[in-house]
Amino acid sequence: MATQQVESLARSALEAGTLGGKEALLILEGLRAPGGLEALTEAAFESKVRGKGEIITVSRNVFLPLTNLCRNRCTYCGFAKQPDSPEAHTYTLDEVSEVVTGGVKTGCTEALMCLGDKPEIAYKRYREWMAETGYESTIDLVHEACKVALEGGMLPHTNAGIMSGEEMERLRPLNASMGLMMETTSQRLRQKGMPHFHAPDKDPARRIRMHEEAGELKIPFTTGILLGIGENDQERIDTLLTLRALSERYGNIQEVIVQPFHPKHDTPMRSQETIQDDEVIAWVALTRLIMGSEMNIQAPPNLAPEMLSRLARAGLNDWGGVSPVTVDFINPEAPWPAIDGLRELTRSSGQKLRDRGPIYPDWLLGRPEFFDSAMHESALRLATDEGYARRPHHQSKEEAA
Repeated sequence: MATQQVESLARSALEAGTLGGKEALLILEGLRAPGGLEALTEAAFESKVRGKGEIITVSRNVFLPLTNLCRNRCTYCGFAKQPDSPEAHTYTLDEVSEVVTGGVKTGCTEALMCLGDKPEIAYKRYREWMAETGYESTIDLVHEACKVALEGGMLPHTNAGIMSGEEMERLRPLNASMGLMMETTSQRLRQKGMPHFHAPDKDPARRIRMHEEAGELKIPFTTGILLGIGENDQERIDTLLTLRALSERYGNIQEVIVQPFHPKHDTPMRSQETIQDDEVIAWVALTRLIMGSEMNIQAPPNLAPEMLSRLARAGLNDWGGVSPVTVDFINPEAPWPAIDGLRELTRSSGQKLRDRGPIYPDWLLGRPEFFDSAMHESALRLATDEGYARRPHHQSKEEAA
């Protein structure tokens, strides 16, 4: 009976266009029954095909962690370093240029600017470095790095943590898109002893406000949910419903990432149990049904290497950024898959892999109002007539199709 309930609820959501919160909880209860997960993923895959066809996209990018200093101390994060750590590093513009040059040579389009939240608030040594370098804020560094990337032939996508509306407005002409993982809207995870207790920038209200300001500025925006840091099912559903409401209100959310947490050996949460494969599959499918067939749903392939064939038919339509040049600095233990292997896996799922830039084709061709005019022109120059990224010169005609 439980499997029939899952199938009925999922099919109803498919026909209605979106899945409600109560129905999502009922589906989760039914997934314990044999065949329940398959019924859910079948409906999610059909929703994806209705909205996105038989294409899965990927973005060749370079990952530029401009600084790994951060004022937040999330207990699961292995990226942020203290200023006295030998691993602490802040990029010079020459280093940015070097990475961008390598990206262009290997056919990358997207320059992902990812960094810690406002380290100048927490670290005197960093403030002194900024004064010596001539920067008044970390956003000054991001601004200059974006200019270097653009001049080098790549399109920046900035994820610099919490930014004000004024900071995003300043960066908008230099960015094809921007982003901030919502992670969770749970206030409980900010309580003492929880992962976000020492992380003021993980306050849900602060993160929701940045989403709203990005919407007011018409910035194509990447967001997402982080699975496995201590949140419960209801909190996950609440997070996704918040993202759907923001998308419906502002229309600027370009993609939603479903990211499983991988415990890091050098963090307080190193003993946290790794989320199970079936759970990741289920939440990708639920995200598709909650967000609807038109949303771009992404699951990073390096964080789920053993279940890619299942993920490919669970409702996602994007593999995210994959770099031939840089590692995933957030999850350095998880190497990127080879593009050729990802292409073959996608083909074996009955679908086709296409390259995109930091702007999805339908956004690039159909929503010019979301871009600074000069940025829009730059993005079009790096795209095919269909809006996909131009393929590297060394690829075969079959791959370029």
